[in-house]
Amino acid sequence: MGTTTTTADDAIRVYWMTGCSSCLRTKEFLQKHGVPFLSRNVLEDEAAYAELERFGLKQVPIVTRGEAWANGQVLRDVAKLCGIAYGEVKMLSVAELRARLDAVLAGAARFLAQMPDEALARELPNRPRSFAQLGWHIANIADAFLEHEDGIPLTFDSYMRVPEPQDATREKLVAYCEAMRQRMAAWFEGPGRACDWSRRADVYYGEQTMHEFLERTVWHAGQHVRQLMWVLEGMGIAPDRPPGRETFAGLPMPEKVWDEADPSKVRRAS
Repeated sequence: MGTTTTTADDAIRVYWMTGCSSCLRTKEFLQKHGVPFLSRNVLEDEAAYAELERFGLKQVPIVTRGEAWANGQVLRDVAKLCGIAYGEVKMLSVAELRARLDAVLAGAARFLAQMPDEALARELPNRPRSFAQLGWHIANIADAFLEHEDGIPLTFDSYMRVPEPQDATREKLVAYCEAMRQRMAAWFEGPGRACDWSRRADVYYGEQTMHEFLERTVWHAGQHVRQLMWVLEGMGIAPDRPPGRETFAGLPMPEKVWDEADPSKVRRAS
């Protein structure tokens, strides 16, 4: 890392990385509200992470303004920092979110089953994440939710894990997604029946209820499923039974699939 950069001005800075669902959503949120910001891609500029050291942070997305900061995963905190009127936000019901997550995991399994073996090791454009790691990450998002319910707090590193080489095969990836569908169903029918969805979740990115944590689990996995479909389309493969509006409507997802929403870039990056 380089020397920490002092930013005493009042400019708004967004620290992000390519392919990060919450990062893209944060940038779109500010753009939608006409808030100018300085873009700091931590994958392209090591000094960007160094600038976050003065806040004791090494995660994204982070929005800073002078000496204050907000985690981009909580848009109401970003709104407060940037002077945006946020208002009330309505979430889908727990039952609906459960159904959406099952559809997302089922879609991930179908799309991974279509992935050519030779493509699994290819990397996403401008992001050191392979297609296999992307698919594994989708199931791991649900896994991290269940870990939380087993008493393991959600950390930034919970979402940065990658599969062992032996678990990055098409068969293992499909099986992981299907296993998570079964495990989530069992949890909802078991311990989940007694869940207090208004209690605070033990997550790294701010004050969140369990209902908000579930919502984020669903749209986070859903956004990456959209990316998986985008990858297949970039290889000229039509996704098998792509989820429709009924799967994603009402979820607070980014509008774009990728920072560069051109499937042909998958071919050029492969």
